[in-house]
Amino acid sequence: MAAEIGRRSFIKAAAAGAAGAAMAGILSGSALGEEAPEDAPSFDGKKKFAGVGCVRNVTNDIYYVGASEKRTELFENVYPIPRGVAYNSYLLVDDKTVLFDTVDRSVTGQFFENVLSVLGDRPLDYLVVNHMEPDHSSAITEVLVRYPEAKVVLTAPAAAILNQFFSCDISGRAIIVTEGDTLNTGLHTLTFVLAPMVHWPEVMMTYDDYSGALFSADAFGSFGALNGNLFADEVPFETEWLPDARRYYTNIVGKYGKYVQDVLAKAATVDIRLLCPTHGPVWRNNLGWILDKYDKWSSYTPEEQAVMIVYGSVYGGTESAANMVAAALSRAGVANVSVYDVSKTHVSELIGEAFRCSHIVLASITYNNGIFTPMKNFLLDLEAHNLKNRTFALIENGSWSPVAARLMAEILDRLEGTRYAADPVTFLSSPDNVTAIDLVGLADAVGASLGGTVLQETEAEQASSSVKWRCTVCGYEYEGEELPADYVCPICGVGPDKFEKVE
Repeated sequence: MAAEIGRRSFIKAAAAGAAGAAMAGILSGSALGEEAPEDAPSFDGKKKFAGVGCVRNVTNDIYYVGASEKRTELFENVYPIPRGVAYNSYLLVDDKTVLFDTVDRSVTGQFFENVLSVLGDRPLDYLVVNHMEPDHSSAITEVLVRYPEAKVVLTAPAAAILNQFFSCDISGRAIIVTEGDTLNTGLHTLTFVLAPMVHWPEVMMTYDDYSGALFSADAFGSFGALNGNLFADEVPFETEWLPDARRYYTNIVGKYGKYVQDVLAKAATVDIRLLCPTHGPVWRNNLGWILDKYDKWSSYTPEEQAVMIVYGSVYGGTESAANMVAAALSRAGVANVSVYDVSKTHVSELIGEAFRCSHIVLASITYNNGIFTPMKNFLLDLEAHNLKNRTFALIENGSWSPVAARLMAEILDRLEGTRYAADPVTFLSSPDNVTAIDLVGLADAVGASLGGTVLQETEAEQASSSVKWRCTVCGYEYEGEELPADYVCPICGVGPDKFEKVE
């Protein structure tokens, strides 16, 4: 009982302390711009969790002060991130000090320890807000409380959005910038580059002429925790990171390709030696490689001559048809083929693959007189992300009333630059011998449109000339060179003596 009373007393005391702090303005944005009371608690810099070891140098005077976390399962409560995510922030220490963006609220503790370990007793002179989305701005209010002399550098739309998220009065502290404005910090001169709709309307990027660093907001970012490695050349980017970088771009920014193209055109006019995004690794080598990826993704140019096959199946017939097409493509020498179950593959992965591949084969059952629901959701997501310039082939299964191909085409025809490699293939319930020939023909047409080796006509002829055995009782046909001695007709149950070879 005494222990319980002690616990309650502690909770009451803690609550009273919090209430008193709130009244003093410590826990709210209302204290911004006001002098803190002399007895107000301050951050003493004591290392609580992270320590100084989490800071890394980008250059000799630009520091990485962001943090990674792996506990969140869904980024933006939508996209699976099994490898975690990094929230990047950078600190420039020159004659003046500049912090570029903050972090998500999940990692603010480590972030502030990192900042303090670099600044020490120095003040923060400027906070540059390249992007107002809360995964990069959640610590703004606390930064301004801790550093009351800091000026906030941001665009006019960002200033408006700031007050939608936080009770944060920056009057008298805001520096509103527009295209081409500059800020000198000593050795460094910062130039502000507007990047509206990449992917919010308030976005800007900051270019540092001294280091050649472009602080690029969400552009050139990626899913994935950094795991101690800061630079893209420190990780197996092309094999392990590229799918997440593609998935990040296509799902987060993919709809706004025109605006990304505008930014790439601006970037081409300056000497960029470092790409410093707000998620994922920093680029210091081989920048042309990642810039080329972004050019393709943002212009909706297929990244690779490849085929993705996406199927929606309930009882396996449509899955079999999809696999038959994949096998036919492989026999034709098309190696870059991927097959996905639309019901089990997260749509964000499918979107990323659709941006990668030049050709997309869609196989769907007819479901409730419409498109199979997960397939329809995928197609609508393709439309929402503005995919263009792809070649499609359609397969539909409708046990008694197939309509999926027509309905899929209605959505695809709304996408700019849609082409079809072949006429749709229709079958009922399960692929039969005729369907097999049709699927070979569809694969042949897809292979031909890839410009590579295609299935030889003789293979299609061989498929159509297989030996057949017909049951003389019920008419069922078995296909194979020889009828097994112990074969039983699946329809009427008679043995092989009741079958005759079809000439």
